[in-house]
Amino acid sequence: MSRLDSFIRRMTAQRDILDQVCAEVAKMEGPVIEFGLGNGRTFHHLRERLPGRRIVAFDRALAAHASSIPEPENLVLGEIRETATRFIGIDAALVHADIGTGYEDRDAVTATWLPDLTARLLRVGGIAVSGTPLDHPRLQRLPPPPSVPADRYFICRRV
Repeated sequence: MSRLDSFIRRMTAQRDILDQVCAEVAKMEGPVIEFGLGNGRTFHHLRERLPGRRIVAFDRALAAHASSIPEPENLVLGEIRETATRFIGIDAALVHADIGTGYEDRDAVTATWLPDLTARLLRVGGIAVSGTPLDHPRLQRLPPPPSVPADRYFICRRV
């Protein structure tokens, strides 16, 4: 599969999953955490799906389109592994993590800290959506929508 086709599959899976979970997240209290602001496409999508919801976006550096930059108080720049620890206990309704690199060795390092951090940010019953598996005792894996191939993108609920 070409890298372009892989990217399209990943973005389609991301959109389909976020559209599915946003209906449930809209009924919950708590902010949304967005790991990996990037160009801001997903942030923009979440802002449209969850109007009025606080969305705190994290990234190493700001590279988002001007229309997709959060308010200064909701933009956290630096190493996510370090900066996000200040938000532990925020009781997020949704944590979305799109920080995979496509390099197995780098993503293996992320997998050592991302699941625990995600579990500590979410409220009980909150949802995590990630391009990287989130193996953690407090995160129960949920099935993706039928349009998403298994192991393409992951959904978990905080238990």
